[in-house]
Amino acid sequence: MLIRLLRTHLRPYRGMLGLIFGLQAVQALASLYLPNLNAKIIDNGVMRGNTPYIWHLGMIMVGVTVVQLIFAVAAVYYGARTGMGFGRDLRGAIFHRVTGFSAQEVNTFGAPSLITRITNDVQQVQLLVVMSATMVLAAPVTVVGGVVMAVNQTPGLSWLLAVSVSALMCGLGLIISRMVPTFRLMQERIDRINQVLREQISGMRVVRAFTREPQEAVRFDGGNTLLTASGLRAGRLMALMFPMVLLVINGSSVGVVWFGGDRIAQNTMTVGSLVAFLTYFTLILTAVMQATFVAFMAPRAAVSAERIQEVLNTAPSVVPPERPVRSMVSPGTLELRDVSFGYPGADQPVLSGISLRSMPGETTAIIGSTGSGKTSLINLAARLFDVTSGAVLLGGVDVRELDPQVLWSRVGLVPQKPYLFSGTVASNLRYGAPGATEEEMWEALRVAQAAEFVAAMPGGLEASITQGGSNVSGGQRQRLSIARALVRRPDVYLFDDSFSALDLSTDARLRAALEPWTRASTVVVVAQRVASIRRADRILVLEDGHPVGLGTHDELTRTCPTYQEIVESQFRGEEVA
Repeated sequence: MLIRLLRTHLRPYRGMLGLIFGLQAVQALASLYLPNLNAKIIDNGVMRGNTPYIWHLGMIMVGVTVVQLIFAVAAVYYGARTGMGFGRDLRGAIFHRVTGFSAQEVNTFGAPSLITRITNDVQQVQLLVVMSATMVLAAPVTVVGGVVMAVNQTPGLSWLLAVSVSALMCGLGLIISRMVPTFRLMQERIDRINQVLREQISGMRVVRAFTREPQEAVRFDGGNTLLTASGLRAGRLMALMFPMVLLVINGSSVGVVWFGGDRIAQNTMTVGSLVAFLTYFTLILTAVMQATFVAFMAPRAAVSAERIQEVLNTAPSVVPPERPVRSMVSPGTLELRDVSFGYPGADQPVLSGISLRSMPGETTAIIGSTGSGKTSLINLAARLFDVTSGAVLLGGVDVRELDPQVLWSRVGLVPQKPYLFSGTVASNLRYGAPGATEEEMWEALRVAQAAEFVAAMPGGLEASITQGGSNVSGGQRQRLSIARALVRRPDVYLFDDSFSALDLSTDARLRAALEPWTRASTVVVVAQRVASIRRADRILVLEDGHPVGLGTHDELTRTCPTYQEIVESQFRGEEVA
């Protein structure tokens, strides 16, 4: 999976990688040429007292070293650029894939896991690319060239190279094979601790309200302990690698000096050749050690690559049409034809047999008990999910055949849980209408009954809004979300229980102001309070995902037992209050 990911996303950098390999090859060859010069200086200069010869070769060595330095710096520079560009492209690919997911795929992965994959997992693979480009590309040249040069200097000691390199590779292979499952478990536990931390930060007020701090601390400590245990196991395995490499290098060096000394005593080898062979020997094993340094990152990068590829290979369940329709037969009309919807793997469908038609200028209300499928129905109308069977039509065209940009430009959705982005009031209102003027935004705020508190905020439209709108109350957040949809002036308004945080008087004023604003649009409202939907043109009553009533308030109070129970329970509660 790692090779596949690298092959795909490093393709634009093939030219850069070729340049890096060339630079690394030149600096590796330069480093391999230096021991040969050093051997000549010892044998022909130092041993014979030839000072001019020493100066001559010494200047050549300085020149070769300067060339090596220049090419090494250039290789590191371009290697770092390649790695950073690769990471940027990979993050962009994951981001674009995730933004194309429907709510179904997002729920499958979970927000904490997706955040970990686009940050930590990408960082692991990116680090592998950077280290490979700056260190490992020169290793094959160094090893092959070093072996050739070492054998050329002293063929009789070449067997030491075979023994040392074989021992090193066997030890590394054993350690790396144990590291892969450890790193996979470690990434999963990072997901878990991110999830716990996200829940605790988001639900801080609930935790404090129910004095659950000790229990939450224990829950976090459990995840933290598991992650620490995985990290310690991985650390212990990594800690074995470098001592083993150094043991092989030092032990091999002792062997070279031992057997080389005997050959010098027998006049079958010169001192310069021994020094050169020892230098080549060290260069070869150092190159293997550098490859080892990258090799211990490979298992974690491989696990991260699997997780990244899992996201990239997941096809969105809501896909754009191959031949998108960009015009509508009857703009503003919303129709559901025998719609059914069920989540994958669920035993029962969430919705079944829903048929409904709403025209511009009409208000359709949806009511039912908790879990009856009201929000799912709104999501189908906005094509956040696709129907399992049946069809949802907007403007006379199946939403699955509409161009997504056309569809979403004609729909104004106010979700059940209003969400505001970090920025200002104005930037949130312009989220769906970037060209909205201040007059249009103030008008939308007045209709949404939000103008008064926005005007009182420091800066008015430029007042700061924190992430999620946590610096405003729930009711203010709902009204700003409603204003954001109103600024857009869509053909269809979808209000998913968008008035639940408002008091009755504010609710009444807002609905009265909405009527002239939405007179030419189709309005679909999910509501819990009967009093707020009594004047709707039609009311759809849901029970366990099935339609059990459709009509006006007066008709349903006479013909629909479920609606009668809802009315009776709410009005009895109001009388008691």
